[in-house]
Amino acid sequence: MKRTFGRTKYSFIIVCILFGGLLFTACKKSNDNNVNIPVSALMAFNLAPDKPSVGINLSGSALTQAPLNYTGFTGNYISIYPGTRNIEAFDNSSTPFSSSQYSFDSSRYYSLFVMGNNGAYQNVVTNDNFDSLTATSGSAYLRYVNAIPDSSKPAISISAGGNSIINTSTGYATVSSFVAAPAGDVTVGITNESTINANRTITLEEKKVYTILLMGNPAATDSTGKVQIRFIQNGGL
Repeated sequence: MKRTFGRTKYSFIIVCILFGGLLFTACKKSNDNNVNIPVSALMAFNLAPDKPSVGINLSGSALTQAPLNYTGFTGNYISIYPGTRNIEAFDNSSTPFSSSQYSFDSSRYYSLFVMGNNGAYQNVVTNDNFDSLTATSGSAYLRYVNAIPDSSKPAISISAGGNSIINTSTGYATVSSFVAAPAGDVTVGITNESTINANRTITLEEKKVYTILLMGNPAATDSTGKVQIRFIQNGGL
């Protein structure tokens, strides 16, 4: 099975060790040669509306060369050493505003969501189980992340052609599993019938994998911090 990840359009991404460094290299996967990936892969997001710039360290080493702007992400999965790693998120201070630990397995893909607001923040890490997803003509996969710092459990609805894909109420810092969805237009909505009310229609490509980002501050009055719906393409199958 051919898979692509992040914003690349190659047949498959494997990890190679080159000159002692860890790099993702675009190569074609051979069905006759199983390749063991000796590292982990991590995609990171800044979903904290009052943190316009966030740097991320893993066990003291910077994950990216430049900080992530609010709503920004690494763009691709970045190769990291596996094992238990200390995760620290920084703004302009040398003291991290959010710290945690996570044990990364080799040959696995992960996402890190830095979220929170007004002095309360957390790092949410998920194992992106691409191995369990099967490419099917006419279908894509999607999941949602509720990064809206609010005590309510807003209703989240995702539908296509009048048919419900996801219809649930869920709390802050929830990351759903990937579910199959028909390629084409899907409508996404989130509301608590009070301070949270947003909707958007997005277009899915078949055999692609998406993360829908529900984000923002319900109390914000500016366009940058208000509740919004965004999405990224994790890659292809």
